[in-house]
Amino acid sequence: MAATHDPLEALAERALGLVRDGTVVGLGTGRAATAFLHALAARVRDGLRVKGVPTSEETARLARELGVPLVGLEADLDLTVDGADEVDPELNLIKGYGGALVRERIVAAASPRQVILVTADKLVKVLGSHGRLPVEVLPFALPLCRRRLEALGLKPVLRTEEGDRPFVTDNWNVLVDCATDPIEDPPALERAILAIPGVIDTGLFLGTADTVLVADGATVRELEGRRGRG
Repeated sequence: MAATHDPLEALAERALGLVRDGTVVGLGTGRAATAFLHALAARVRDGLRVKGVPTSEETARLARELGVPLVGLEADLDLTVDGADEVDPELNLIKGYGGALVRERIVAAASPRQVILVTADKLVKVLGSHGRLPVEVLPFALPLCRRRLEALGLKPVLRTEEGDRPFVTDNWNVLVDCATDPIEDPPALERAILAIPGVIDTGLFLGTADTVLVADGATVRELEGRRGRG
């Protein structure tokens, strides 16, 4: 295959090297994951036998459109390929800008290996450096969650879409995007947020990534997390 100068295509091609015939792969949500799905579909059309477990309704729709067979969590996953919005030096992540964080966490937890695809601009020294942490919230609990998040020093803003309608996740919840400074203690903040009644999940994915593929232009390098090195 000819070399590509598109960083997302380069990431997708590198990730395809981890997919063997007969693999069950978790399919992430977002730009990098979509590039991987298109590349995977091309291999499926060439005869590769794989099944996918989608992390969002949008990913499921695209997979069906491209001809990638889908299964649910009754299948034994081999790996999950997804993107991230921030990656720190320990390969901890912030995810959820695309709105699929809960299903992304579930599919990753069901998989023995989480492979993350990012461009170099997603690498940060400290999580929170981009100033945004998504939190999924039960709609009924939104007023309480806002007050408790503010008490933690965050500035929660309800995510909206066209017409200022609340953005609704595939799980029929809402998202608040919390403005934040760089996070000094991500595990402590994660525990504090999850302790708020009505919070479903946070965008902090700590210790979940086994491998992070980083594209700097068309060059891709591989970073291994603690589980990946083990």
